[in-house]
Amino acid sequence: MLTQFGVFCRKLRIDNGELLKNMADKLEVTSSYLSAVETGKRNVPHDWIEKISNIYQLNAESAQVLKFAIENSQQSVKIDLKNTSNQEKNLVMAFAREFKELNEDDKSKILSILRKNNGGEV
Repeated sequence: MLTQFGVFCRKLRIDNGELLKNMADKLEVTSSYLSAVETGKRNVPHDWIEKISNIYQLNAESAQVLKFAIENSQQSVKIDLKNTSNQEKNLVMAFAREFKELNEDDKSKILSILRKNNGGEV
C-alpha cells in the first residue's frame, strides 16, 4: 500500500510521463529502494524534499504538499539527544513511552502547545 509520499510520487511520475525506474535514476537510487520508500518499508531520506523539488521544479505549493506527504509517511523518527539536558531527555523519553496511550484531548493540547511555541506551524 502506498504512503502519502508514494501517492505524490506516482502522480508526479504520471504527470511527467515517467516510470518508477526513471524517477529512481533521477534520485540516484534503485527502483526497489524507491518502491520501499513509497510503500513505507523505508523512511524517506531527509534530502529528498529538496532533491525532488529541484529535479521536478516544483512550485512552492507543490513543495509544501510534498513536505507534508513525507512527514505523514514516516514510519519512525530519530531524535538527536546530544547536547540536551537531563530534563529534555526525560521529556523526550516520557513522550516516546506514553504517546500511544494519550487520549485525543491530550494530543490536541500538546499539539496546541507546540504550535504556539512554533508560530503556528508543526
